[in-house]
Amino acid sequence: MAFSELLDRVGGLGRYQALQTVALMLPIMWLVAQTMLENFSAAVPSHRCWVSLLDNSTSQVSVLDPETLLAVSIPPGPNQGPHQCRRFRQPQWQLLDPNTTATNWSEAATEPCLDGWVYDRSTFTATIVTKWDLVCDSQALKPMAQTIYLAGMMVGASFSGPASDRFGRRLVLSWSYLQMAMSGTVAALVPTFPLYCLFRFLVACALASVMMNTSTLLMEWTSAQARVLMMTLNSLGFSLGQVLTSAVAYGVRDCSMLQLLVSAPFFLCFVYSWFAFGFTFYGLVMDLQGLGSNIFLLQVLIGVVDIPAKAGSLLLLGCLGRRPLQALSLVLSGACILANTLVPRELGALRSALAVMGLGCMGSAFTCITIYNGELFPTVLRMRAVGLGQMAARGGACLGPLVRLLSMHGPSLPLLVYGTVPVLSGLATLLLPETRNLPLPDTIQDVQNQAVKKAAHRTRGCPVLRSTQL
Repeated sequence: MAFSELLDRVGGLGRYQALQTVALMLPIMWLVAQTMLENFSAAVPSHRCWVSLLDNSTSQVSVLDPETLLAVSIPPGPNQGPHQCRRFRQPQWQLLDPNTTATNWSEAATEPCLDGWVYDRSTFTATIVTKWDLVCDSQALKPMAQTIYLAGMMVGASFSGPASDRFGRRLVLSWSYLQMAMSGTVAALVPTFPLYCLFRFLVACALASVMMNTSTLLMEWTSAQARVLMMTLNSLGFSLGQVLTSAVAYGVRDCSMLQLLVSAPFFLCFVYSWFAFGFTFYGLVMDLQGLGSNIFLLQVLIGVVDIPAKAGSLLLLGCLGRRPLQALSLVLSGACILANTLVPRELGALRSALAVMGLGCMGSAFTCITIYNGELFPTVLRMRAVGLGQMAARGGACLGPLVRLLSMHGPSLPLLVYGTVPVLSGLATLLLPETRNLPLPDTIQDVQNQAVKKAAHRTRGCPVLRSTQL
């Protein structure tokens, strides 16, 4: 008798499953905070070059107001505000003449920010951008840090599957909790940017393992009738994590303290652990500044919209099946993102609404894929197959932040790429088999038997012409 059949007989939705779901959902909420962290800890505040006239406490010029001193010290930037990356070599006092125009100074009269930058700290007291000056010529280091983090998720996914099959799901999950807690804590305290990237990489490796083992444990220890409910509840943990992230970041505006706060709970998860998507999503959701001005509200809206989207998928999975819902969610997500390429930037509220809707559809697709992925493969190959799927997803996710660099060639190019990928993926989903109401296969033979039964069902009732010999 297969284990899934035995579980159905003895009861696959009891006290053990309830405790297991609670114990596994709580870390998932904090796990989301680790991924969404850099929306806040790596936010880029307004900045300008440090200049002696304004920022040197021993400066003798005090009769002029700060706006006047700023005008003679910093050239205007592309947005008509103070230039963020250049300053005048010498104060341009002639600019105080009302008859003077912008042509009275040239690029040769300016220089880079040789003495550092002054940052607006009204929203965030400290971010990794202000801590290590990841602006101007170093601005590409921020998406590189995000890519390194997502590469860690890809590496973690490649090792987690084989390790879980060899040492067991629970042992690997417990180790992953400990690794996330320790690496995240060290990342909050390191003095240099390369070390920060290294320990964030280690956090991501463990994070991928937690995601994979959590979904697999819930899948394997729940009856077929309750499996969709459990996986939807697990998926809702990601939605609640979005809201939790914004709440924590709103209260803690220092990047080091924020990193420490979202890492420390995993020590607790490690203690109680015996109880126990890719390119487009991470490309958009790790750059909320590009979607709107109020990143705190956007983070909350993404989580809030995610909840009904995933709850609705619970009903649609039973009505439509896995394959149609997966395809529909991905295509709708891509359509919302592509529609944003046609909306003027002045309509910020509409652009934010379309982006949130697209991410909500992506949340529905995430719920579906966590169920679908586990049902497609037999137990003997499930973790390896899930690991390969995670590697593919994290490989795409690694490219997500880098795609934003295309905006230098055209502001709509990143959205065009982010929207096209899920549409093509959704159409490709139609090539997969349907797994609704089928038992989890234990062996490769079980998968083959299911295929044979489907083929027999399709040909049932069809007349067969036979040749008989007299």
